[in-house]
Amino acid sequence: MERQTTRISPADIVRQKEFCDQIAERLAALPQAPLAYVDTYGCQQNEADSERIRGYLREMGCGFTTDENEADIIVINTCAIREHAEDRVLGNVGALIHAKRRHPGQIICLCGCMAQEPQVAEKIRKSYHHVNLVFGPHALWRFPELLYRVMVEGKRVFEYTDEPGSIAEGIPVVRQGDVKAWVSIMYGCNNFCTYCIVPYVRGRERSRLPEDVLSEVKELVEAGYKDISLLGQNVNSYGKDLGLDMDFADLLEQINNIPGEFLIRFMTSHPKDASQKLFDVMGRCKKIAPVFHLPVQAGNDRVLKEMNRHYDRATYLDKVKRLRQAVPGIVLTSDIIVGFPGETTPEFEETLSLIEEVRYDALFTFIYSPREGTPGAKMPDPMPMEEKKANFMRLVEAQNVISAEKHAAYVGKTIRCLIDGKSDEEGCALTARTPGNRLVRVEAGDERLIGTFQDIEITSANTWSLWGKLTQA
Repeated sequence: MERQTTRISPADIVRQKEFCDQIAERLAALPQAPLAYVDTYGCQQNEADSERIRGYLREMGCGFTTDENEADIIVINTCAIREHAEDRVLGNVGALIHAKRRHPGQIICLCGCMAQEPQVAEKIRKSYHHVNLVFGPHALWRFPELLYRVMVEGKRVFEYTDEPGSIAEGIPVVRQGDVKAWVSIMYGCNNFCTYCIVPYVRGRERSRLPEDVLSEVKELVEAGYKDISLLGQNVNSYGKDLGLDMDFADLLEQINNIPGEFLIRFMTSHPKDASQKLFDVMGRCKKIAPVFHLPVQAGNDRVLKEMNRHYDRATYLDKVKRLRQAVPGIVLTSDIIVGFPGETTPEFEETLSLIEEVRYDALFTFIYSPREGTPGAKMPDPMPMEEKKANFMRLVEAQNVISAEKHAAYVGKTIRCLIDGKSDEEGCALTARTPGNRLVRVEAGDERLIGTFQDIEITSANTWSLWGKLTQA
């Protein structure tokens, strides 16, 4: 498991920018300004990766479009976490053949976690001949070089070599919006939960150097970003591979000390690595948002062991208790998988009892999806899908009641929120987020308030949202 992190040299990144320049020269010969379309599926890490892909594309002279028929270059950044996501991606990639028939010079690229799966890459090779370039997350920093090969050689290029992964600094970034920003602090995962494909497609844990993370956050704060989310498959294990006296709690505290008015969020956390030190830092650092996503996945000890989660129910509940003591009023969310192979309905009911005991503010709930290449895919799974779906609905209904009660408690309170966008709901002008990341639909307000913190009186609520009005219009 211990593998030395490869850090891509500045000279290698300069070389990629030289490829960008060469591609820009080729694209400049087109009769119209070149356009690129980047379509992203999956998690926030994929969103952050797509921002770097857009950064490279901008260096190549591309503008951006959301219409595949207008694009000269299409990049589909994929997710492999669930079978349904893969099926949807493949369906959409297949449909791109029509755009390419209308625009034969169009280059179509598939990247992300699906592209790192050998069986998916081979399926694309054999059945999706209109796709020109396939590359996994490890090769993202080499995107310009790979794209240049497609252009010069006129051949399809596939790059999904199995490797532990690397760290590349200095890749250009085009961010989506100017209020919120993603900052990856580490990549990969060492946990090998038996249901999860991530360690196989994103490699081993590797942390960015703290000075690089701090520099990026400082630049974002100086540029006016107000909501900064730190990303990693397991942020709680940040720094373990660096050999420095620096862990995730230390990093959070140093970011908190950066001058400016902004909020720090993070995800995702593995419960086994959530420490009392982290809880205490959150309790005393005012810029760290009082919200914690702590995936439990199941409430039964046998199932947790089969999942290879490295904690039991009692340990998890103890951490929840200590977290709430350190950060009173914290918003707590979680992930739960229903119908893991071998789970019985009585075991599932222990998950139901756990959510009643913890009373999460919100849950992300999934029916187990087998992923080829993981241990879980080989486990006996006798429960009928009808029973899994029935248990899933029981879980959703129970959580909806809790979420509605939690949200109802906000009504009548005035909360300082970040105005983060325009509302698409009739009768509301703006959207905002509480420090705990609850969505607030604001009745009226000037768009010039977007990107500012404002006091909002909460006037009503439902299971999923809050409504409110500015206390000073």
